[in-house]
Amino acid sequence: MKCRILHESEGRLRVHLCGGRMSCRQADILEAYLAAAEGVVSVRVYDRTGDAAVCYVGAREGVIAAFAAFSYEKAESLVAVPEHSAREMNREYEEKLVMRVWLRLPDGTEALEDVSRVQPGDQIVVRAGNLIPLDGKVVSGEAEVNQASMTGEALAVHKTSGSYVYAGTAVEAGECVVAVDKASGEGRYDRIVRSIEESERLKSAIESRSEHLADRLVPWSFAATGLTYLLTRNATKAISILMVDFSCALKLSMPLSVLSAMREAISRGLSVKGGRFMEAVAEADTVVFDKTGTLTHAEPRVVEVVPFGGRDEAEMLRLAACLEEHFPHTIASAVVRKAKERGLDHEERHSKVDYVVAHGIASEIEGVHAVIGSRHFVFEDEACYIPAGEEARFEELSDEYSHLYLALNGELAAVILVEDPVRAEAADAIARLRELGLSHIVMMTGDSERTAAAVAKKLGVDAYHAEVLPEDKARFVREAREAGHTVIMVGDGINDSPALSEADVGVAISTGAAIAREIADITVSEDDLYAFVTLRELSEALMRRIRGNYRAILSFNLALILLGVLGVLPPATGALLHNGSTIAIGLRSMTRLLDENKDKRV
Repeated sequence: MKCRILHESEGRLRVHLCGGRMSCRQADILEAYLAAAEGVVSVRVYDRTGDAAVCYVGAREGVIAAFAAFSYEKAESLVAVPEHSAREMNREYEEKLVMRVWLRLPDGTEALEDVSRVQPGDQIVVRAGNLIPLDGKVVSGEAEVNQASMTGEALAVHKTSGSYVYAGTAVEAGECVVAVDKASGEGRYDRIVRSIEESERLKSAIESRSEHLADRLVPWSFAATGLTYLLTRNATKAISILMVDFSCALKLSMPLSVLSAMREAISRGLSVKGGRFMEAVAEADTVVFDKTGTLTHAEPRVVEVVPFGGRDEAEMLRLAACLEEHFPHTIASAVVRKAKERGLDHEERHSKVDYVVAHGIASEIEGVHAVIGSRHFVFEDEACYIPAGEEARFEELSDEYSHLYLALNGELAAVILVEDPVRAEAADAIARLRELGLSHIVMMTGDSERTAAAVAKKLGVDAYHAEVLPEDKARFVREAREAGHTVIMVGDGINDSPALSEADVGVAISTGAAIAREIADITVSEDDLYAFVTLRELSEALMRRIRGNYRAILSFNLALILLGVLGVLPPATGALLHNGSTIAIGLRSMTRLLDENKDKRV
């Protein structure tokens, strides 16, 4: 069958089958066929895209031959394929849960329809807990939408009439009607997938420099041997050149150094897909960090509770938790968690709670009318006011945090400041990376300009870009590379995947999205930014070792050749010294690059 290699690294191939859309049955046949091929360690077939990712040991030619010889009819007769597969069962439930949407009909009724049949201009209904299946504009209703998969924003975004929503984002609360403007396969999520595939196809594998150098030196060795014999007419001197060759040590030391470095990386929580990526890390001058989930924890946290009207701060937090505990959105969870951390019990003290979607909560607590929510809800909808004489204090509240307002009987009682906290080690890790030669450190985020500026100031990055979409990140990385920079992209989400693919080296967090880990060249398992410092140090140490090996091999063996040509060393002695140095350099190449006991934070 005709196939196309999309991406290749050492021991791994991602191949696209050019036979059109693949059924679940065909995907199962291909997976079973490849799993039985010689040398294949693991295989995963993606039936939606017609791709197969194969991990193997040994020569790649066997895997390529297996793809070339593949046909569904032939393979089905060779391997056992289960009649009813888990893939078909999963697809059935996916289509029931995800691939069908509620269409808004002209007569005001609703009908369940396949998402593939929805056309631009149709209106669909999305409710709390639903994924938004298609790009479009909200025409009615209000909702809190979690856009982390697209923009990386940690907090849900309020959407109302006129707001734009993206496929793949989730409705946390509320309900809205969306006028679809892009059919299935044309939305932003689909463009991300195509961008990734295009970037992966354009990435070409580079061969080992040592192998090229060794191969180029072979003709020179024969030429030098012939020239020596012609000039001296001494066969012993001529043979001494052939007995001392550069190829053995060059071709042995490079893979040993790289494999040893990759093994050491694994022991430090770094999974590297190939030695060339460590070389790129060592040469990089630019690193681009996604903010949410990479530089921050992607988990909102209450920073401070500011009481008004002489009220007690702890009591206001207790009251807020009492109201918020019934609702699962991210800020409510942060308030409840903060009260629990402080040991503040918040037993049921209120009557029925009225939840105003995408705005806030209203209730009666021991005869007191209590509301908590957004500024619009508290001050405009509920007409609450700031206690007399405290207006200036209210205006001085920090803009770098999200604000949650609590009012009692129409008077502002407290403002709760919420943030997506920066990792404790982030600023120091960035400073260490700068010391290691990364001269341009950039932060990119889908958050607002205000939030991005505050975080960038804390971290000390060289530049930041706010309110960016996935294609914006990828475009920035591509333009930086075109300008001559070697770029590392660090991210964890679906929205980071195009940029991870565009970069010279894509680094993903192991706790991030599966597609990010699949695309990334290096995966970091430690939930610690110092791991990137270790990665840079390890990569630079590897390159220093390789360059040292080159110098040692070329200078030592050249000295042996000259001594042999001059008649100082007989061929047997030269060969002994040559082989001994090759073994010594090979053993040295297998030693650790970094001090095992070194504290990475020192």
